[in-house]
Amino acid sequence: MKFLHVLALGACVWLVGCAAPGSVSTDATGTPTASSTGQPGVMPPVEVTELHAPEVAALSAPNDLWERIRRGFAMPDLDTELVRKQEQWYVSRPDYIGRMVERSRLYLFHVVEELELRGMPTELALLPYIESAFNPQAISSAKAAGLWQFMPATGNDFELRQNMLRDDRRDVLASTRAALDYLQMLHDMFGDWHLALAAYNWGQGNVGRAIERNRTAGLPTGYVDLTMPAETANYVPKLQAVKNIIARPDALGAVLPVIGNHPFFDTVDITRDIDVEVAARLAEVRLEDFRALNPSQRKPIIFAAGTPQVLLPWDNAAVFKKNLAATDPATIASWTAWVAPATLPTREAAQRVGMDEAALRELNAIPRGMLIRKGSTLLVARNGHTPAAVASQVVDNAQLSVAPEVVLRRTTVRAQKGDTIARLAARYDLPAATVAGWNKASANTPLRAGRGVVVYLPVRASSTARAVPPARAKARRTGRASARRAAPAHARKR
Repeated sequence: MKFLHVLALGACVWLVGCAAPGSVSTDATGTPTASSTGQPGVMPPVEVTELHAPEVAALSAPNDLWERIRRGFAMPDLDTELVRKQEQWYVSRPDYIGRMVERSRLYLFHVVEELELRGMPTELALLPYIESAFNPQAISSAKAAGLWQFMPATGNDFELRQNMLRDDRRDVLASTRAALDYLQMLHDMFGDWHLALAAYNWGQGNVGRAIERNRTAGLPTGYVDLTMPAETANYVPKLQAVKNIIARPDALGAVLPVIGNHPFFDTVDITRDIDVEVAARLAEVRLEDFRALNPSQRKPIIFAAGTPQVLLPWDNAAVFKKNLAATDPATIASWTAWVAPATLPTREAAQRVGMDEAALRELNAIPRGMLIRKGSTLLVARNGHTPAAVASQVVDNAQLSVAPEVVLRRTTVRAQKGDTIARLAARYDLPAATVAGWNKASANTPLRAGRGVVVYLPVRASSTARAVPPARAKARRTGRASARRAAPAHARKR
């Protein structure tokens, strides 16, 4: 037995020797050095480098999200009278601060995480307080929308899709990604966060020209030195005021509701079209809470091809997955998308999709008396059918285009002195032969003054006004084309 123990010990020593990458020796200072054997797979010497940092990183996680935000402050402070004025404005409105903070607790953790991943100042997480009071449904008089208040054109520049089904400017994940891309681009352009913020509010072209004017005049070109509109001049002071309140709430007499340093929502993949109400029910959350986390949806259905993920409260994500797996796929979607194959009145479109006309117009916000143009996308009822998921090209390009429905009204007009059928027809921009046929006369027939002549004039179906009288301008040429198409059959034959 003793012999076996010795043999086993010898084998272990031999194996260790085989595994060693090379012999180890020491230099003159006693530092170990590795000598390579020159064989494949041998580890080279590892160099040790000492890294120097301005401060030691905290090992403990922040107690709440406010502390985490404070640790990431990196923008230079602005200390002006405007800042103090804005501080006073916010501090004197504790109810307003409370409402903003209550809305922000749904989204703020995600914004802070994204900023930290990019190495950007966490002051920028406070910008939606200035832009929208953290209301994703906010829309300005200039049509800027969402938490970050993207204008339609700027949203398109940063791939925020806007169509009749969804508006990604309101999407929490997409708009935050776009806003941080935009802010980083502006910082790279101007090399200063205050100027970048001014450009976010006023436009980079305007800021660039303001800088150039100061440079030409030999003046400083910092944020406080530029001549800007009042809104932009107050923009950074507002952000600085909110930053000061977050940094020193006690000193400014403010009370900050606690926001935990943990995610509020989780993302869940959507593989089938699903009604918004069904999604909320399966997640066991209130409909208004579901909409608050998924504010980009404009219609009562989520199309998987355009919205592959939804946001749900963290604890409800697993509940949703479990309930969805136990639900018949044929029962989760009541609506689908239908592309008009031709220009149609709403009544005919409703007949084709098997819906009541009034319901179709209400669902798609189509006014009365409108034609649905060819290629328009409408939301329609599935009517018990379970078609395949709507294609991505339909969902991503869904637009509704309508035009006033023009109808013809039989009208009697009076001839003027010297009129012929042809001259009277030209007054209404109508074909002379058509008007002659309506009146069983030739185009050159002279008319006595005051004689009644029958014409069919275009009017909008939704209008109760009379047909255009002679004193009004000529009907548009589209009216003439409509007259040819829509005139009574017996009149066209003649």
